Amino acid sequence: MRPTMRPREGLALLALLLGAVCIALSPIFVRVSETGPTATAFWRVALAVPALWMLYAAYGREGQGSNSNARTAMPWRLFIWAAIAFAGDLAVWHLSVKFTSVANSTLLANLAAIFVTLAAWLLFHQKPSRLFLVGLVTALAGVGMLVSTSIAFSPTALLGDALGVVTAMFYAWYLLTVKDLRDRGTGTLRLMAVTTAVTALLLLPIALATGEQMLPMTGTGWLKLVGIALISHACGQGLIAYALAHLPASFSSVSLLLQPVMAGVFAWILLGEPLVAMQIAGGCVVLAGIYLSRRGSV
Repeated sequence: MRPTMRPREGLALLALLLGAVCIALSPIFVRVSETGPTATAFWRVALAVPALWMLYAAYGREGQGSNSNARTAMPWRLFIWAAIAFAGDLAVWHLSVKFTSVANSTLLANLAAIFVTLAAWLLFHQKPSRLFLVGLVTALAGVGMLVSTSIAFSPTALLGDALGVVTAMFYAWYLLTVKDLRDRGTGTLRLMAVTTAVTALLLLPIALATGEQMLPMTGTGWLKLVGIALISHACGQGLIAYALAHLPASFSSVSLLLQPVMAGVFAWILLGEPLVAMQIAGGCVVLAGIYLSRRGSV
């Protein structure tokens, strides 16, 4: 009998896809930012911290329930690991966006699907189904079609591509850690507030050490930083953290391949980076892979 999607799973899938769209805007913000790439990564989380903590104070008890020992029982080590992984993800990926095309950097960052599935298989013995693997291979084939059209974006594309692969490793680490935290009952807002604050603390000395431009020169520059903080981080990552409580981590990582499709569209509309026929076809193949992986996820 064909499994049916429960209402909560359907809501989680919608949140996952909407979160992917929000994050797809982040390379646009990075490209037009008046601050350096690592500095932009710092402001991305630092400006989101007050909003997330206010939301947590008002609505963030959903993960604690009636357990009076919830505060002392929380796995703080996992919070730290998630923050380290996310700090590495942002710092490396923002550099990648500066060296290669928006579509290319986002595509390679979302190869996290490979590392998530491999880690779940090797570490947790969660062998994926054949249909899931077909969906994964299909999605990655679409990724390859998209990558092939932008490999000659600039002389620095190879460096940007390599940084994109490193980003994928950090992002896979982040996704698996967030999935573990959510499975342990950590509320979405608590997860976001704590990890975002720690990530900002980790990124500040790194950004200062690079000698990059730390402060925007105009009010518009500040608005761009607020946009990446609230839209891409607070909304995007928050929706994904919620979704990971109700969907398999391996499927979630494949579904996030929607990010490069949307990032390519946004880059075409807002930055004038053209979309050619191969990129459009690749986007369709990616979406087909997402559908197959959903059918084959366990």
